Amino acid sequence: MEPSSAEQKQEALYYVVQVAPGGEARTEALIHAKVEESLYGRCFHPLRHVRKKFRGEWRDLHEKLIPGYVFLTSGCIEELYMGLRKVPAFTRLLGKGGRDLFIPLSAKEAAWLEKITAGGTEAGLSQVAVSEGDQVTILSGPLKSLEGRIKKVHLHRRVAEVEVDFMGRKTVIHLGIELVGKDGGCT
Repeated sequence: MEPSSAEQKQEALYYVVQVAPGGEARTEALIHAKVEESLYGRCFHPLRHVRKKFRGEWRDLHEKLIPGYVFLTSGCIEELYMGLRKVPAFTRLLGKGGRDLFIPLSAKEAAWLEKITAGGTEAGLSQVAVSEGDQVTILSGPLKSLEGRIKKVHLHRRVAEVEVDFMGRKTVIHLGIELVGKDGGCT
């Protein structure tokens, strides 16, 4: 008996592949090359846009947001797992126990990932202003929705530390900020 069309078209969920640190881009490229495209939707390792100062000059950089992980969407995880076994850099698909227990990201975690990357693959810069008394105000960007979870803002490094619930545990991520005003002036 053939599965119904509803069974064939399951909702695409986010799954997480753990990879060797520094091997995210290579693993992503190998997945695109070796795994049938119909088995997954998105395949990416999220980045963060940050600005760093080198020799007195600010430069835009794109760093890994969550190092050691590649994210995939799929509605057919068993078939995807079999395809991923062809990828030499494949370490493991996160879950609990055996092959039958792959755990997708929760709806809340998936929504957070979509929101912070604006549906793409990169968390952009958040614009912040600093008023008298060093009160930081988030004007726009990924931090706007995470204001209550900001642990610390490093104005001199142009980075904010944010605590999020991700993959079943509390995780601190660093997001880039752009200082657009201090005491009424631009910086």
